[in-house]
Amino acid sequence: MRSMECWLVVAGVAMMLRTSGSPTISVEGGAVAGNVDRGIRVFKGIPYAAPPVGSLRWRPPQQVVAWSGVRDASSFGAECPQTPYAAGSVYVRPLQQQSEDCLSLNVWASAAAGNKQPVLVWIHGGALTRGSGISDTRDGVPLAKKGIVLVTINYRLGALGYLAHPELTAESANHSSGNYGVLDQIAALKWVRNNIAAFGGDPARVTIGGESAGAWAVNTLVASPLAKGLFIGAIAESGGRFNRTPSLKEESAGLPSAESVGLALARSVGAASLKELRALPSDKLLDVPGFRTQENVDGWVLPAEIRTIFRERRQNIVPVIVGSNANEMTSFLSPDMLPKTVDEYKKRIGEQYGPMAEDFDAAYGPVRSDADIAAALLGAARDTTFSLHMRTWARLTTAAGARAYLYSFSHVPPHPRARELKAFHASEIPYVFGVVPSSDPREAGFRYTEVDRRLADVMSTYWVNFVKTGDPNGAGLPIWKIYDPAAEPYLEFGDTVRPGQHLLKAQLDFLERHQRYFLDGPMLRM
Repeated sequence: MRSMECWLVVAGVAMMLRTSGSPTISVEGGAVAGNVDRGIRVFKGIPYAAPPVGSLRWRPPQQVVAWSGVRDASSFGAECPQTPYAAGSVYVRPLQQQSEDCLSLNVWASAAAGNKQPVLVWIHGGALTRGSGISDTRDGVPLAKKGIVLVTINYRLGALGYLAHPELTAESANHSSGNYGVLDQIAALKWVRNNIAAFGGDPARVTIGGESAGAWAVNTLVASPLAKGLFIGAIAESGGRFNRTPSLKEESAGLPSAESVGLALARSVGAASLKELRALPSDKLLDVPGFRTQENVDGWVLPAEIRTIFRERRQNIVPVIVGSNANEMTSFLSPDMLPKTVDEYKKRIGEQYGPMAEDFDAAYGPVRSDADIAAALLGAARDTTFSLHMRTWARLTTAAGARAYLYSFSHVPPHPRARELKAFHASEIPYVFGVVPSSDPREAGFRYTEVDRRLADVMSTYWVNFVKTGDPNGAGLPIWKIYDPAAEPYLEFGDTVRPGQHLLKAQLDFLERHQRYFLDGPMLRM
């Protein structure tokens, strides 16, 4: 029996066996029975769309398939097909059950129906190729206990979520293809709008949030007209899409069209038609060389590049929390990927920046010895990939008339490799969710202290306050000022929480001057 069929059989048996004595709620499709964890009602693996399998592979998500009886919602659903992280990555986590039947979500709620608590819908990271609704946290209890309903979602990944192809475009009523992962996220938000009241949530007070690729997704949803009215606030941690967005059909500024990338994938896997592509097992479509997982400008999900939509103030104008970490790149770039000597460094920078090489060295150096190279290049990669996007987002939100709150996370978690990693990419997540200490196996060997626990309580409280009111401030917390482009206030989450101004100003101003490495061209080459 194929893996998906086995999964459906197991899920069906579990649905019949476990319902007695569990909290039960009726949603689109039928009734679901969850459980209670530390006073919080938890419902896992609830389908929000039909399984995108067979002829529904590479189609917009369809209406959820109804079930009979009471569906067991005590276990997380299958993750969307993906390949694991490489051994040694700080992001390695235990493998989960995988299936293309993966469009499910999880809910943590403390209130009864009719209470109208604000809602946070969390979109996981993983480069749009990995992760699931439980990869950032399996434990939504601490946030729910602070008075919100938390929802985490799965969405299609990699080529299964982002493949564009001329045949797919031709069969689409909207002349679109390739943005299926985005459409999944929108379908999940519509499910929340239609069903969250049964969990005590307020469908009129939904905030979306995410980290890394989850923040890319938030950026895309804020830009997409299809998401209009589905949320009233946005939180983005370490991820923005203000560089070039590929077009569906045409090469643009050196970027190949999304359809041409899809055709190349089809050739790589030996599929001469869409019918043959749909017949392939999902594992043949994972990690195909040359395939770039990314949204595209299709005229429907995205009517223009995300940066253009924001510049023209056509986005969904909502308040935002945006920010990044002090040492984003330490978990991505190893020393052997960097120049070894000052001469090699100068050659690299000269090739990239030409007459502005000295300005680069002034912003990120000076590099006087081989020992200075890593800090300069890691800093530049951090800012080009993360920090500048977040400042740009804050500025464009402010220009559109909404509030923006900018932050920097500089606290070094007690990771066994803390000296090397410092405040690395995604290290803020346990603090945001208030799950310090955590039972996550990825955190084996962590030695949390009272400083960590206090920071987690403070940071998660800011996030919950924002979900409740659109303003993160609250009693007993340091004031977090609204961003403005003159004073450039931000809040630093270090061993202590303190306000600052002009975060990385010299570096980000330099990168903005050097337009072809940000808004008008490729990201910084390492």
